[in-house]
Amino acid sequence: MLHLIGIIISLFLSIILFTKKGKSQADVILAVWLFFIGFHLSVFYIHITGQYLKFPYFLGFEIPLPLVHGPFLYLYIRSLTSQNKRRVHWAIHFLPFVMAIGLLFKFFLFSFDKKIEVYIEAGAGFENILRCIYLLTLLSGVVYVIFSLSLLKKYSAYISDQFSDLERINLNWLRYLILGIGLTWISVFFGNDISTFTIIDLFILFIGYFGVKQVGIFTNNNTSSQTIAGSVEEKATEKAIEKVKYQRSTADETLLLKIHQDLLALMQQEKLYKDPELSLNELAQRLNVNPNTLSQVINSLENKNFFDYINEQRIAEFLEIVALPENSRFTLLSLAFEVGFNSKTSFNRNFKNTTGQTPTAYLKEQKIQLK
Repeated sequence: MLHLIGIIISLFLSIILFTKKGKSQADVILAVWLFFIGFHLSVFYIHITGQYLKFPYFLGFEIPLPLVHGPFLYLYIRSLTSQNKRRVHWAIHFLPFVMAIGLLFKFFLFSFDKKIEVYIEAGAGFENILRCIYLLTLLSGVVYVIFSLSLLKKYSAYISDQFSDLERINLNWLRYLILGIGLTWISVFFGNDISTFTIIDLFILFIGYFGVKQVGIFTNNNTSSQTIAGSVEEKATEKAIEKVKYQRSTADETLLLKIHQDLLALMQQEKLYKDPELSLNELAQRLNVNPNTLSQVINSLENKNFFDYINEQRIAEFLEIVALPENSRFTLLSLAFEVGFNSKTSFNRNFKNTTGQTPTAYLKEQKIQLK
């Protein structure tokens, strides 16, 4: 029953994405991927229930199908995290799948009776080919999970170098996708077909629930992680092409030190970190330098990324104003907002990261009472 539910939901979600208004490139990739998952689950269901004796049309398709899931995961994450939308190299990722089809071409030309005979005899005559495809499948699973994690890590570093507030940039959807596929491949290595396809069924149920309820992947609103990620990239791009005449990104040490001094002076005088929406590009415009150069200054001379640099200044400002007696009439959250945070969660996390204490513990230790 669980397999049937997985088949129905995966195909249903695929249809929803194909008919979604204003669907993105990522939506199309996910829709095609879900279709292949639904087809893969269907073929597996026919096989384990012995229905292949009645429906021999799909015999053999379940063998190369695992080779498409890694590439689809990678391309989906790449489409959400990369500003390079070119598709020229996408076909390369599916070459192993095509190769597996080619190796099984002789089998696909068999009559239905002959195919059933091969299955009953556990693949007699195709042992070496099946062994080769199995090894290729294991390699594909490991490689594409690593590639996907690498993409997500690079993107996380990218947004930390661009923005001072990451609350609205929700990457959990992508993390959960990689985790789900990772668990599936662990089962392939150490479990059996039943455990593997049960995990896939549960994975599909999770995609349906989380995608609809949590991030709106399958709806037409703009709250999905892909929309957020896309808006982040668009915002960065828009800022980058504004009319500031940036200098070249390469800079010698003297120039870097000069920019660093200008940065320190600007932040001290104008306290730009109080702007919750402050980005690297906006700060670079104020200094009239290339954002890449400014990022290089912060990374090399402050030993931080942009996100940590700004939020540590916010915490430093908070520690300063919270100690002033006249501020005892304010709440903790109002002072957090005053220094540039726009949520309690963001403030608490950054405070703990910077001071090693929770805000409440700090105030108690310093004997500071707020409203």
